[in-house]
This record gives sequence, C-alpha cells and structure tokens, in this order.
Amino acid sequence: MANTKKTKGVIAILTGGGDVPGLNPAIRAITIRAIRENYKVIGLRRGWAGIITMKRDKKADNSNCYMELTEEIVNRTGRTGGTFLHSSRTRPSHMPKANVPEQYKDTYNAEINDLTPEVIKSLEYLNVDYLIPIGGDDTLSYGVRLYKEGVKVVAIPKTMDNDVPGTDYCIGFSTCVTRTINMTNTLRTSAGSHERILVLEVFGRYAGFTAMLPTMAGAGNRCVIPEYKFDINNLTELLVQDRAKNPSNYSVVLVSEGAMYEGAEMMFQDQEKDMFGHAKLGGIGEIVSTSIKDLSAKYNKGKNINIINQKLGYLVRGGDPDAIDSIVPMAYGNLALDLILKGIHGRLVVLKNGRYDNVPIDVVTSSKKIVNIDKFYNTDRLRPHYKSFEMSPLFIMTSD
Repeated sequence: MANTKKTKGVIAILTGGGDVPGLNPAIRAITIRAIRENYKVIGLRRGWAGIITMKRDKKADNSNCYMELTEEIVNRTGRTGGTFLHSSRTRPSHMPKANVPEQYKDTYNAEINDLTPEVIKSLEYLNVDYLIPIGGDDTLSYGVRLYKEGVKVVAIPKTMDNDVPGTDYCIGFSTCVTRTINMTNTLRTSAGSHERILVLEVFGRYAGFTAMLPTMAGAGNRCVIPEYKFDINNLTELLVQDRAKNPSNYSVVLVSEGAMYEGAEMMFQDQEKDMFGHAKLGGIGEIVSTSIKDLSAKYNKGKNINIINQKLGYLVRGGDPDAIDSIVPMAYGNLALDLILKGIHGRLVVLKNGRYDNVPIDVVTSSKKIVNIDKFYNTDRLRPHYKSFEMSPLFIMTSD
C-alpha cells in the first residue's frame, strides 16, 4: 500500500571539500532513515556550489544543482567510496567576482562577495527544514555561519586528516591510515631490494595524525609533522642509523604534506588558492628526499644513500571504505536523524572517548585540533611516543 502520510518536512544533505571513503554510506544512512520517518530528502550537488548556482525558477533545469534522493539511489552507491553528490571547495561567503553565478552578477560585483543571503533564499525556495553538511572544518565553518543566520543545521565531520575539533573521529581517517600502512608495506620490498631510504609524503596540512598513527603502528621508523619544524640533519642521521640496524638495509619516514624543516618553508604545488585561502600543498616529500640523499654521506662513511620518494596522495582517499568507515558514517547519519526527530539543531555529531554523542556546532570555529606535541611526539627521535594506552580512545591521539 502506498504511503499516504503527510511529509514531515525536507532534509537537505551536501558533501564538501575533498572526497573520502565513507561519504556515500553516510548519505545512505540519512536518506533511508529520513524517508522511513516520512521526510523528503534532497541531495545538494557539488557541496555549497549546488545551492549557489541553482536558479529559483520552476522552469529552470536545476538537475546539476540538486536531486531528490530515494532508497534505490542511495542503496546503489552506499557501499562505494567517494561521493555521488560530488564535491567542491566553494565558500559562498567569499565568492570571487569571476565565480559569481550569472543570475547574481548585477547585485554582487565586488572582488569578493558574500552570497549567504542567496543561499538562505534558495534553501527556503526548496522548503528545506534541516540541512546536514558533511565535511571538514572549512565546509562546516560555513555551516556554522548558516546556523547563526537561522538555518537549522546538523553537521557530520569528515576529513582524512581527522582534524575537525570536538570529535575523536572524522569519516575517512581509518581508511586513510589503513591504506597508508598497506602501501608502505608494499613499497618496503623495493626499499629493501635496493637498500634505500623510503620517503612517503602523506596528507596532513596542519595536523599530523595521518603520519603519526601509521608510524605508531610500525609502518615507518620516523615521521615529520606540521606541528613541529624538524631538523633535516637529525632526520637524516636517524634514518641512516635505522637503515644500518635493519637486516634488509632500508628505513622509512612518513612526511606530512604540511611539514617543514629549519631553513625550508611550506611547499605549494602552485600559487592558486581555493576560496578558503588554501594553496594546494605538495612537494615537501621530494625536497626532503633530495636533502636526505645529499646529507646521507655525512652519516654513512662518506657514501650517499639512494632514495625512493613516493607521494601517496589520492591513492589513500579513493576506493571503498574500510569497516570503520562503513560503520561510523551509518551511525553518524542516524545520530543526525535522532537530533532532527527531537527538533534539535546547531549540533555536530561526534565520537568522544569511544561513545557517540553530539556537541555545539560552533566548536568547529572556536578551536583547532592538532597533535599534542608534548603528549604524543618525541621531537628528538622524530616519532610518536606514549606512556600508557590504558583508557585511551581507539585512535589514541584525539581532541583534549
């Protein structure tokens, strides 16, 4: 029999920033639960770009901007990686003049424009009652802005870097760590065969969790992270020593993309920046590799040691989610619906000390989440350290 109940309202979902495994399971969980609770669900496409580019005209073709979600649609994609809604790094509050949609160019013609009033009008046009953004601190910081403007927002944290404040876990982190460990172990055979030092560049703009956890798990001998400006001579000496102690005559270092050493600055692929002011990082692994090779003779009886330099990049963010990034997004999606059914908004769903919970959404903009150097990182040995794992959260290093 057809469902003849009156729809309770409209829930809109969007995914912003970089893709990670686990986004589609989150969309699926929200959609299925919401439909069964008699809500209509809309997927806003390409992050905040979808709601900005749509036209408030019933005759307009907005299929590239949003779509109604059904169980059939989300079941098809719910086990896969990436986001079928697509993503972008659009920031409606800081829209460059060249990027302002055609329908708004007469009204917004400054070099940088705040299109938030148009976002709110478009959400009202779509009759959206609740908005669920899934993203990192950039995407969610704009969610905070909308919440302060009166939009009912319930947010879900997502980022491979695991650096959204207020939560111990962000969707995508476990798969990233799993892939990093697997790929490091794969490359060990080549490093050992050729007796080289293996340098792996991993994600981590401001926080070093994606380098720290694999190293703690035994994937690397050393790691260098954005939170501490390291000494390249110290790193080289340690890696040469590690290589000498290894029967297979190789050693491994994980380098966060945002890491810096004395005398060098943060490496950018180019000068172009996204709307959140971030230039694309990349290249520190290559610089570190060159420096280690040049300095290695100093600590290796006058002989240079060759390097294998590999940037893992998108290999750790593509593909299907692991078990944790299948389970946590399902739970986060249902937590968001639990809040909505209670009429609660302005919250971020989180994992804290192994328990699912929610916190005020403005925690995203009120603090930073980075590695606690004093607690977790040995700056002399350039690797993680700990005193006790007793009563620690699953991934050890979290928000305090």
